[in-house]
Amino acid sequence: MDIISIVLWPIKWVIELILVAFHSLWTFIGLDPDAGLTWVLSIVGLVIVVRAALIPIFVRQIKSQRRMLEVAPQLKKIQDKYKGKKDQFSREAMSRETMELYKKTGTNPLASCLPLLLQMPIFFGLFSVLNDASIHSDRGGVGLLTPALADSFSNAVFLGAPLNETFINAWNNGFQPWQVMVVASVMIVLMTASQFITQLQIVSKNMSPETKASPMFRQQRILLYLLPLVFAFSGVAFPIGVMFYWLVSNFWTMGQQFVVIRNMPTPGSEAAKAREERLARKGKLVVEEKPAESEPQEPKKTQRQQPVGKNRAKKQGK
Repeated sequence: MDIISIVLWPIKWVIELILVAFHSLWTFIGLDPDAGLTWVLSIVGLVIVVRAALIPIFVRQIKSQRRMLEVAPQLKKIQDKYKGKKDQFSREAMSRETMELYKKTGTNPLASCLPLLLQMPIFFGLFSVLNDASIHSDRGGVGLLTPALADSFSNAVFLGAPLNETFINAWNNGFQPWQVMVVASVMIVLMTASQFITQLQIVSKNMSPETKASPMFRQQRILLYLLPLVFAFSGVAFPIGVMFYWLVSNFWTMGQQFVVIRNMPTPGSEAAKAREERLARKGKLVVEEKPAESEPQEPKKTQRQQPVGKNRAKKQGK
């Protein structure tokens, strides 16, 4: 057993536990245990459990993004300070000041990628479960996925497309089964569109004018077009079952982002102004009043004392 299999073993065990639990639930309700719909709904249940467990991490991500947006103007000042300076001393100084700013404000530029990074093992784990169920259906999985369930999972068909098939395999097999190419193409389009809309919400509505003038905005604009392309090119190599997980997870992210931007927008952004207008129409807008500044008091005039000479002081002391 290689190192990747050792790392994925506990992840696959948990995935099988959740899949089998939801499969048993849908079967108990009355769905066909071997139907593709039953297994697709089980994958949807897997998404709900995983994303619900990641909500605390998502909250931390939002807070970290807020802090990053707040320090963006300060970060721009540091970059402008060393703009055009390419010597090693200037680069080290800029890097040192940037890290000190991150440490002082408690920000982490990698925090926004954490939920996605934590989900990557789930993607590969589900891919491995599907692959093992297809190749070794007689042995079952590593946990509760028995040989009978593994065989059912590997042979499940949704809208004519087997869940273990990929777009590339259908392409290499002379467009057979063609349903795989149709379902995979539709899912790739939906995944790309949902990812684009999610990034567009952030870039267009949830950034302050100061942030839009910073280098961070340019990075977000690049991600706006880059991430959907990643989904478009990588989606053709993933099985239909894994793509269902990816698609439902994207929808979850899009809805979650919409709720956050609507209710907890970045101060100064268009979303924040829209929220204030909604609250004002409902009469619920609370305006924080600044404490009235006390009027400066004029200094008391004191009578100036004339300097007293030594001889005069001696006379007064008598």
